[in-house]
Amino acid sequence: MKNDGFTLRKRLKSFRFAFNGIRLLVTREHNAWIHCFIAVCVIVTGCLVGLSATEWIVITMAIGMVLAAEAFNSSIEALADLVSPGYNEAIKRTKDLAAGAVLILAIASAVIGLVIFIPKLF
Repeated sequence: MKNDGFTLRKRLKSFRFAFNGIRLLVTREHNAWIHCFIAVCVIVTGCLVGLSATEWIVITMAIGMVLAAEAFNSSIEALADLVSPGYNEAIKRTKDLAAGAVLILAIASAVIGLVIFIPKLF
């Protein structure tokens, strides 16, 4: 891609594309709905139990990483489906690996949540 230099107009346009990507993630990707629902529950619970600033940083990073991983996974799946609409073992493996990455982050985030919330709730 040709680099025509920096302009504020181009940067603002790139933000518009990025926000459209977030909109697509939360309106069209069913798994992202689940992650968003859990994120809202965690945020509400965090407000109720009074998380520290450090705990909020960790929770925010965990939520952000899971949603970003879901966006990457959805992107890989969409591109793979375009490139190979029929069954392809390499595409299946690629999609499974991307989904596995999301699951790894979701499990790690759940563990982080348990470590932070269990002492506060019990």
